[in-house]
Amino acid sequence: MKKLHIQGMSCHHCVMAVGKALGALDGVMNVRVDLETGTATYEETKPVDKKVIAAAIQKAGFEIVE
Repeated sequence: MKKLHIQGMSCHHCVMAVGKALGALDGVMNVRVDLETGTATYEETKPVDKKVIAAAIQKAGFEIVE
C-alpha cells in the first residue's frame, strides 16, 4: 500500500474528489481516503509516476504534503 498525506480536505466531498482523482489513474486501485487523518492509501497494479499522482491530486484542488 502506498500512502499520501493530502492537504486541503475538509469534508466528505473532498474525500470523494480525491478518491475519484486517484481511482481514475491507470495502475491505481483500492483507493481509501481518510478525512480524519488527511491521508489516502492505494495499491498499484503497475508503477505509477509520483508526478502523475501529484498532478491528479492538484487537478482535484488539493496538494500532497511530503
